[in-house]
Formats: sequence, C-alpha cells, structure tokens
Amino acid sequence: MPVLGFGVFQTPPDETAAAVETALSTGYRHVDTAAAYGNERPVGEAVAKSGAEVFVETKIWISDYGYDETLHGFEKSAAKLGVGRIDLLILHQALPSEFGRTLEAYRALETLLADGKVRAIGVSNFMVEHLTELLDKATVVPAVNQIEVHPYFQQRDVQAYGERHGILTQAWAPIGGITFYRDSGHTSTLEDPVIGDIARAYGKSPAQVMLRWHLQQGRQVIPKSTNPKRIAENFDVFDFDLTPDQLTAIDALETGKRGGPEPADVTLATFGRPIPEA
Repeated sequence: MPVLGFGVFQTPPDETAAAVETALSTGYRHVDTAAAYGNERPVGEAVAKSGAEVFVETKIWISDYGYDETLHGFEKSAAKLGVGRIDLLILHQALPSEFGRTLEAYRALETLLADGKVRAIGVSNFMVEHLTELLDKATVVPAVNQIEVHPYFQQRDVQAYGERHGILTQAWAPIGGITFYRDSGHTSTLEDPVIGDIARAYGKSPAQVMLRWHLQQGRQVIPKSTNPKRIAENFDVFDFDLTPDQLTAIDALETGKRGGPEPADVTLATFGRPIPEA
C-alpha cells in the first residue's frame, strides 16, 4: 500500500470521479472509499478509466455487520467498484454496543482473505479495548487501523498498541479536516503558528508539513480534496525532511480533543442505515 493515498470522504458522487481522475493523474496510487460514503461506483469508474495499477480500499458499514451480512457487503462493494478482488477491506467502526456482530463481521473478512477475494483486511476507529478483544478472538491480525490522527488529536495509546502488534496506523483527517478550537483563537491546524513557522522555513504549506510529520512517524495518510491545486500540493511532500525538534514541536500541539464521533456513540440506533445494493 502506498504511504500516501487519496480519500473521498464527503465527496459528492457526482464530483468523485473527476477528483479521483485528477489524483491518479497527479501520481496517487491508493484510493480510500467506503460503502457509507455512497461513492464507490465513481471511484471504480475513475480507476478503470485511468488504466493504472491502483490500490483500492473500502469499508463495511455497521448495518452490514454479522458474518453473512458482511460477506454480502463485500459483494455489494466489489460490484460498485467493478473489481473481482478488493485490495484492502476494513470494518468502518468498532460498534462496541454490539461487539459480537463486529467479531462475526471480522470473521467474514478472514474468510474473504482466505478465499483470495481481498488482499488484506483491517479495522477503523478501533480503540485499545476493541483491538484487545478482537485479537483475543481473531486468527488474522488487522493490517491497518484507520483512526483520526492529526497534530491536535494523536491517539498515542492506540498508535502504540498497533505498533506493538504489527497494525499500521492509517490517519484520517491527517491535516485536521474537522474544525478545531484552541485557546489561541485560531480555528484550524492550517492556521496554527507553530506549523506555519515550520512551513515558511521550507517554502511549503501547513498541510504539506503535517503530511510530512505523519510520514516521518510511520503513518499512512489519506488526505482528501476536490481542488486540483490542493490535490497536487498534498502529493508534493517527498522532497524535504522535518528535524527532530520540529517533529517534537508538532507533537506538543496535542489537545486530547476528538473531532469525530466517540466510537462508543456509533450505534445501529444512531448511525445505522441500509447500504444500497447498487
């Protein structure tokens, strides 16, 4: 899997194909989508049109958890993507309120892996307690855990657990795509003075500095944009290195404040919705 991928969270279906085409022409070779995003089909169309070898990742939504349900969830995603095999298939949420269903869903992923229908399997938004219970039952260690990670919210305990068990941390919202509020008055990581000073020192943007911070610390990242200029900018992060002091300065921006929903709040009652067949 490439260390830098392209995300399509909240990208409208009618804008997705163009965004993915731009990303692939820029040089991206990994696209991350999900059944719940409603844009798997245009992702597949853009990948097919490119003719490039692309690593495709998607996610099973909680409404399709359970052994048979997840096997069918794979079939729905594969059909929309237009592929016979998915490179990386992961569970979108831990669903701790009904973790038995989660375990059955993961068992289905193991079956798909054994049958050669997916190349790798993983999870998303799993905390340490969820990973611990999963590993107690699973026969295959998740390849990745996709979690919210950016300078203001780093989830170091989850990252450390993953590192001990060979689970790669994949960062969603890697440049703080959700708006955050700090005592200093600015509202975004893109406006942070610490990050801004580092960016000016390299002639780079704050987003590029944050992506470089992730890469140098061993995380895989999936920034998203529909703006061609930003898509290209986010890919241009391989020609400079942050110093240890600069990495430490960015680490120190941790607030402990999550931007996305608490994993325990994601339940079938609050977030469940059917995933269409087509």
